[in-house]
Amino acid sequence: MNLSIVIPLLNEEESLQELHDWIISVMKTNNYSYEVIFIDDGSTDNSWSIIERLSNENPNIKGIHFLKNFGKSQALHAGFARAKGDVVITMDADLQDNPEEIPELYNMIINQKFDLVSGWKKKRYDSIVSKNLPSKLFNWAARKTSDVQLNDFNCGLKAYKNIVVKNIEVSGEMHRYIPVLAKNAGFGKIGEKVVKHQARKYGETKFGMERFINGFLDLITIWFLSRFGKRPMHLFGALGSGMFVIGFLSALFIGVNKLIRLYNDYPTIKVTDNPWFYISLTTMILGTQLFLAGFLGEIILKTKSNEGRYKIAKEVNL
Repeated sequence: MNLSIVIPLLNEEESLQELHDWIISVMKTNNYSYEVIFIDDGSTDNSWSIIERLSNENPNIKGIHFLKNFGKSQALHAGFARAKGDVVITMDADLQDNPEEIPELYNMIINQKFDLVSGWKKKRYDSIVSKNLPSKLFNWAARKTSDVQLNDFNCGLKAYKNIVVKNIEVSGEMHRYIPVLAKNAGFGKIGEKVVKHQARKYGETKFGMERFINGFLDLITIWFLSRFGKRPMHLFGALGSGMFVIGFLSALFIGVNKLIRLYNDYPTIKVTDNPWFYISLTTMILGTQLFLAGFLGEIILKTKSNEGRYKIAKEVNL
């Protein structure tokens, strides 16, 4: 199979039929073998009914229906797990991503041998204040932190080799950082393509300003996981040991200094009256706690079970 097109959605009943017809037209024009996997992330409108109807009309249309809204990352995870195409395309269901971009994205993966190609919405039709400016700041921070040189991390239109989506774990709200996850997994050939961005035709955006706050918090998380996710003791253990040693040496110095002063009949004060004693003691306690945090992190890492992050109510053609 040439293509798997994975489309997470939430309450997009107005755009689904038009998006479906547009994708099918592109598939037929280019003679691709394909599947389209719609993941309904707990819609409360008629989105799932439309997906069921489309799947009855066309066996290449497949659907997954979550019991409730679990988030875009979980929807992508479910779609990636079932994707069979040599190239996997992700796109949003709101008609802001253009299916006409699919052939070139496909060729960049197949012919130019990219592992992943991310869309770049260079010209956007979103609000400048609420979306464009925060997006630019967010992308700048992501480039500096991850060392992945993309202009638009959050573009939903992306293309992947199938092996890439089978070897990355998309959880939480990490869908923004799939290129970083791919790089950390060992897939280094990551490209970018300028794509057309279209104004939203139906409904309203499902994301507000809070997504950028969450995005920056996730950026910190992925930075930590990329460096210490497999060995938390390397960070917490090193910091904890360093702090404990500093605190211990400081306390030792205070004690030895008092003994020397007593021996030479110099005026002195109680150790417990010395504020540096409490600073040293606090440093030792914090060092011990950090060391234990690293130790517990190692134990959790080795014993964790991959529990389901979402619940599926229905599936069609899968």
